[in-house]
Amino acid sequence: MSGPCSYDRPRRIRRGAALTLFLTSVLAAGVVTGTWSDAAEGGPGHAAPDRTSAGAKARQSALADRAAVERAASEAVEDGKSGAQAAAEVVSRSGDRWSAIYTPGQYEDFQEQLGGGYVGVGLWVRQAAGGRTEVSRVQPGGPAARAGVAVGDRLRAVDGHPTRHVPVTEVVARLRGAAADGSRGAAAAGSPVTLDLQRGDRRWTETLHRTRLRSRNVVVDRPSGAHGPARVRISAFTKGTGDEVRRAVRRASPHHGMLLDLRGNTGGLVTEAVATASAFLDGGLVATYDVRGSQRALYAERGGNTRVPLVVLVDGGTMSAAELLAGALQDRGRAVVVGSPTFGKGAVQMPSELPDGSVAELTVGHYRTPSGRTVDDSGLTPDLVVERGAEKRARTVLSGLGGGS
Repeated sequence: MSGPCSYDRPRRIRRGAALTLFLTSVLAAGVVTGTWSDAAEGGPGHAAPDRTSAGAKARQSALADRAAVERAASEAVEDGKSGAQAAAEVVSRSGDRWSAIYTPGQYEDFQEQLGGGYVGVGLWVRQAAGGRTEVSRVQPGGPAARAGVAVGDRLRAVDGHPTRHVPVTEVVARLRGAAADGSRGAAAAGSPVTLDLQRGDRRWTETLHRTRLRSRNVVVDRPSGAHGPARVRISAFTKGTGDEVRRAVRRASPHHGMLLDLRGNTGGLVTEAVATASAFLDGGLVATYDVRGSQRALYAERGGNTRVPLVVLVDGGTMSAAELLAGALQDRGRAVVVGSPTFGKGAVQMPSELPDGSVAELTVGHYRTPSGRTVDDSGLTPDLVVERGAEKRARTVLSGLGGGS
């Protein structure tokens, strides 16, 4: 997740000027397989690293050396080579699973995504059984929706490139017109992309034209009707998320309560996660974090709604900024957390500009919940662990808190 400071132009970053709790973006094409959740053209994605205990312990202590990264980039530029590639090789050898190197184009795309906008066709994809790629969500009103593409359709190829056994990040990069090696950002609005699709026995191709879209990362509804609890689903923390949640909380009834659904939430801007926490808290600590041994803290604003009954839903795809939020509400006794253990990503990164204009996001520390729990690798354990039927159980818990049915 990125924050608490935001930054507008990656080519003008002051070294060490902004802290990020960083989440690897789908722009780093081909790096991950997206096994925890689906990947969207317009949303930050995430890596699913080795979860074995030995691998986790080794990676937890591995930090990329900033001086070595910057030195490698400088030497490469002097030799007429790619500074970003040289820096990425140093990071790869370090074993630091959360540090990343972005080309200027990639980083600008990432900033646009965190702002809630992107150029694409409005598709979310996931890897299904047998390495197949299938559509998991379609953005209403987008080019894919207008062409009749539906959830469950198999995406066989993008512009003639087969998708089977291909990481979803690479598929998303092709959908957006970005180079798979990261050398080029997203294509311009209006550019064409041809999809090879299959639904049952029917196989067809669609040529769509990319357009500028807005991600809908906050969805508020009442599945049980007007007299049931409000459900607020947050898929990622982009600019404005906190304000949207505040508006939903103002409309919520203290008699019906609220379900805050963070399942599959891959993170985003930590400023927005803190703003969301502020909607439910009357000030106080949200998280602490360290930057090279120096302890710092994040606090909620005063004036949040502390009366509406609240249950938070999480799963193995809840990570980064979403874990920070869930951990704060759990530790502060503000919400009951229901679902399965979360992913476990609590590393802190700081950005710096490299000589060729690329950006290095390097790990400098980790954050902790208000009670001092470390999230990295271990994740959060819900108050009520439920593998199946979590939302139904969450509604039962909410009714016991005096809200919903």
